[in-house]
Amino acid sequence: MDREKNERDELLQKKMDYDVLDKILDGIGNLGSEQVKAIFLVGVCMVLYSATHVAYVFTAMDLDVRCLVPQCEESSPGYNSWWVSNAIPFDSDDNPERCSMYLPLNSSSASNCTANAFDRNHTVKCSSYFFKNDEHYLGREFNLLCSDNKWKLTLVGTLNTIGMFFGLLITGVISDKYGRKFVLLVGISTCGVVGVIKAFSPTFEWFCFFEFLEAVLAAGSYGCGFILGVELVTPKLRVLTGCISCCCYALGEVLIAAVSWAVMDWRMILYLVYGPSILVIFMWWSIPESIRWYLSKGRIEEPKRILRSFAEANGKQISEESLDKLKLILKEQQELHESVTFVDLLKSTPLFLRFLNCSFCWITCAFLFYGMTLNSVTLSSNSYLDFIYISLTEIPAYCSAVFIADRIGRRYSMALSYGLTAVSCFAFIFVSKDIVWLRIIIYCMGKFGATSAFILIYVVASEIFPTSLRHTMMGVCSMVGRFGSVASPQIPLLGDIWKPLPLLLFTSLAAVSAFTSLFFPETLNMKLPDTIKEAERIGKNSTDNNK
Repeated sequence: MDREKNERDELLQKKMDYDVLDKILDGIGNLGSEQVKAIFLVGVCMVLYSATHVAYVFTAMDLDVRCLVPQCEESSPGYNSWWVSNAIPFDSDDNPERCSMYLPLNSSSASNCTANAFDRNHTVKCSSYFFKNDEHYLGREFNLLCSDNKWKLTLVGTLNTIGMFFGLLITGVISDKYGRKFVLLVGISTCGVVGVIKAFSPTFEWFCFFEFLEAVLAAGSYGCGFILGVELVTPKLRVLTGCISCCCYALGEVLIAAVSWAVMDWRMILYLVYGPSILVIFMWWSIPESIRWYLSKGRIEEPKRILRSFAEANGKQISEESLDKLKLILKEQQELHESVTFVDLLKSTPLFLRFLNCSFCWITCAFLFYGMTLNSVTLSSNSYLDFIYISLTEIPAYCSAVFIADRIGRRYSMALSYGLTAVSCFAFIFVSKDIVWLRIIIYCMGKFGATSAFILIYVVASEIFPTSLRHTMMGVCSMVGRFGSVASPQIPLLGDIWKPLPLLLFTSLAAVSAFTSLFFPETLNMKLPDTIKEAERIGKNSTDNNK
């Protein structure tokens, strides 16, 4: 039986090494006009998806606000006027407290706003507020300005992430049934509709409901867009198109920060970002469906038509004989695949431990990536510019991570990425807030490492599990990693307990993950495992596993 199984595995590998679709794409050549157009449109979708996905960072942003002191504002208005310390207590960060002021005394000295004009032993709640900037976000709209309501603002981000979690359970099934393009375009368009409706929310509770709903609808859009882009090109260009998709996500973050900076109004932000998202449905006739999805559904004519259009744009010819082999070869591969379940994988001790490690590192990646993104708006006096700096850091991180991983290996690259984040976050604690440029540089280094680790965990997870469970395991690890995303919006609350606490949490998790990532088997230049036994052998016998 073992001999027959080994022979079957060898036959499977011979078939898998010859992918007719990849060979046809190689014959078509490099990027042609049709492929460039499709990749560009998918990139536009990625930008809009990203902008809507992180819009809550600004719509629910914490504002700089203090009590309005009428008798003092008339003579010397300003958020940090000379008299403010006389009338309002300051917090540990040397900022005016939000919702309390010293009790004014009924005396003639009240008009000059000196310290003698107030009873500094007693405080009263504000009846009205003075805002540092002309920003109109949720806190101002629904009177969520005081510290005891701050958790409601962080709840918006948590609901968004929970919605993504549940949405992934639904959109995976929809994607398999109706196609990748359907989830990408319909998901972003319906998200746009809900986002515009959200601008008319009469209460904070209604806003939260729509925030959750839009996240559910758009949950699978990024993954489907990534797959579509990668499958449009030859194997040697897949890393490039994958990096383009990731960079488009970063550009979407820059877009939402720029729009927010320009309008500083939560309703206008929703109109300007979600409105154009509705229109992506009209890309239906310009973006091709996934060729592999068509073939998985036993449909051969649509892939032929797509490949012919690519070839024609490149001035190439595809033989009908090659096209006719598509369905036959993929059918043979499907018949040869080993039937393995998730339970079978968990019975393997090395793969079970690998799964636990991968899940933990994924949680850390999500927590660091989103947590540092959300926390970036507190770096200096300009939250919008800080967010843009941090978002742009992702582009070189995406581009360099895979390049470095192909030079020194996956696990060492991941350990270095986590290590860079740990060191940067720890060093950031000791940098004076007056040295703004140094704070931003160190924080960007930390975000660079977190971003690199995030893309590398995708690479590692795609290479350490057997073929028949590869997509399933990546999906499970990604879903588990969402717990890190769910927790990340609560980071501002930790800063209220103790200012360095968020950075210490980032440091400790990154340091532990840097250590545990060294226990992954090295997969550089290794053949992708097709069976559980092959997956178990990765890292033990490099000769057998070499491509």
